[in-house]
Amino acid sequence: MIVLQVALDLPLAQYFDYRLAEENQRPSAADTVGRRVLVPFGQRKLVGIVVGLSHRSEVPPAKLKTALKIFHDVPALDAQALALFEFCRGYYHHPIGEVILNALPPGLRRIKPVFGRGGSKFHELVRLTADGTAFDPATLPNRARVKRRLIMALQTAGSLRRDDIRRLSARALRLLPELIEDQLITVDKVLAVALPSPALRDPLPALTAEQAVAVKDIGAGLGRFGVALLHGVTGSGKTEVYLRLVEQVLAQDQQALVLVPEINLTPQLEATFQARFPAVQRVSLHSQLAEGERVMNYLAAQSGSARIVLGTRLAVFTPMPALGLIIVDEEHDGSFKQQEGLRYSARDVAIYRAREAGVPVLLGSATPSLESFHNARINRYRLQRLSSRAVPEAALPVVHLIASEKKSVEGISPPVLDALRQRLARGEQSLVFINRRGYAPVLLCVQCGWTSGCSRCSAKLTLHAPKNRLRCHHCGLQVAAPSHCPHCGNADLRGVGQGTQRIESWLTTQLPEARVLRIDRDTVARPGQLASFIDRVLNDAVDILVGTQMLAKGHDFPKLTLVAVINADASLYSSDFRAEEKLFAQLMQVAGRAGRASIPGEVLVQTAFPEHPLFAALQRHDFAAFADAQLRLRREAHFPPYAFQALLRVESVQDGAAQAFTERAALLARPLAKRVQVFDAVPATMARIAGRSRWQVLAQSRQRGWLQPFLHAWQLALKEIAARQVRWAIDVDPVDL
Repeated sequence: MIVLQVALDLPLAQYFDYRLAEENQRPSAADTVGRRVLVPFGQRKLVGIVVGLSHRSEVPPAKLKTALKIFHDVPALDAQALALFEFCRGYYHHPIGEVILNALPPGLRRIKPVFGRGGSKFHELVRLTADGTAFDPATLPNRARVKRRLIMALQTAGSLRRDDIRRLSARALRLLPELIEDQLITVDKVLAVALPSPALRDPLPALTAEQAVAVKDIGAGLGRFGVALLHGVTGSGKTEVYLRLVEQVLAQDQQALVLVPEINLTPQLEATFQARFPAVQRVSLHSQLAEGERVMNYLAAQSGSARIVLGTRLAVFTPMPALGLIIVDEEHDGSFKQQEGLRYSARDVAIYRAREAGVPVLLGSATPSLESFHNARINRYRLQRLSSRAVPEAALPVVHLIASEKKSVEGISPPVLDALRQRLARGEQSLVFINRRGYAPVLLCVQCGWTSGCSRCSAKLTLHAPKNRLRCHHCGLQVAAPSHCPHCGNADLRGVGQGTQRIESWLTTQLPEARVLRIDRDTVARPGQLASFIDRVLNDAVDILVGTQMLAKGHDFPKLTLVAVINADASLYSSDFRAEEKLFAQLMQVAGRAGRASIPGEVLVQTAFPEHPLFAALQRHDFAAFADAQLRLRREAHFPPYAFQALLRVESVQDGAAQAFTERAALLARPLAKRVQVFDAVPATMARIAGRSRWQVLAQSRQRGWLQPFLHAWQLALKEIAARQVRWAIDVDPVDL
């Protein structure tokens, strides 16, 4: 009896045993590991992944169910992919089935084969098994000349198509069933991808001296594991360094994985790689792709046909048989941290994957995370600097601080409005940055002080115009704005504060000749819409951009010479110890949009705290000084990177249930906490979202090796007290407290 150990997409930390039907035990039962399998589970049929084989099971033979179908329509997950999932299961303390299945494109989780009969999209690829790789062809008898040639050819090439095998000998194809029976080879259906037509590419730009050093030093590390941190100011040409290194990887017939934090940055990067490598197969992987396209791109990467893979955080799990380099662009960005389900950091998983594969990983940023910067300072990472912009005449913008004034109108002070008028008169472009969408953050009754609170969250409803709706940006609740105060009946209700809609509306009245374009999540509602907006900016059809953090990074607007930052102080009031780090990174990134061509740039930051050290470092474009000051504070407070943290997140729709569970969880943790500090149970920063009460417990230690065993023991204890009305999860290395 052969038993399949199957991982299913269930919140249970275990594998499930199924009997392998006899007709599937030959030609090779071992060929089932890593494959999708359809199994019965209660009254349902589920798709799982075979992670191992056994000849026995703890389930009595009479109760052991038989797998319904082994899918051979796409290649199996290889041992490296399964090992990566196993690492994530252990480090992030998450059920293995959810780890594996949610790393696959949705199209590979269906209970039907990905493609029906016909096979026009696939060709068969013959690969050696582990036994075949170790097999010595010299042990074959002299008469087995064709078999010897075939095995030697496979050991040299790694894999061959049927046409390649036919060219070896007319008899070679007839040997395949015998080699399959002997478990020396396996035959997979692999995506047949038409390569792009050869095309002329643009001439390569000349490298700056710093770029040349970075390319040389990082390129010397290809072929072995190492982490390099490319710290380059905005506009310094980090992308050109990426391109040169990818070119070296392609020359070695390997694949490159390039991760970006947000989907909005992918089209621009696609165009850049298309221009540089027009004849190289490349694919993108992100959630806005159609299901079929996403599956095809995934399979192209898995088969090795796609040599360049561009993607957001989930792409870090994509199988790539010839992986030679991983690049993580904007490595500091919080979008690389998954906030639901498997709460992994794509940056950290990329580093682990690179280490296991023996390839280098490159982290790039103008404002590195303090963890990465610290690792570079202690020589755990190699630090490469790009201290000036790649275009010689494009100097870093001058930053001016504008003290907040009571006489500012709609949040914009007179100096900012004057600067906008000057750029408009000169035919230059401007960006007004405010990280709040909508018209006003809150609706206020001026008579009794009532404010528009969300009935499901501990947050205010944001006023949106022109439909006069109140929306919650946390749970999505939408209601019509009242005409009278629901508390006192007063009709004088006012929107308090500024959002992108209000700024846009006011600018169109103050500067009627200006072409104003607002870009935020309300205006960019469909795939491809952002790209069309960016084209309008590049085609000089826009004078003033009003936008949120969607515009803060990755975009290059040659005519944009002014950036005005509104409401920059909000993060300074946060209780999160990372708030200043996030604010500084955001301001540095958005400031970097100005003056990227030959026209000098200027940044105006409105603030009530012009003497704050953060703004002083911003004016000097001095990330290192800011980082050093923050690291000193972190060391004194015993916060990351000088400690490692995990957060127990608890929520419940029943009042008091989350609090009771969290307080009990903290009590359970303390006897287990050897060399681990466990804090008291407290409400989450956003104490209620979508009708769920939210509580948390923070645990931290000076070493990961102390924290991880504690988390494992704590998780087992929590399962003993788990209640249906409470949802809980352990968030390892949290980025939001």
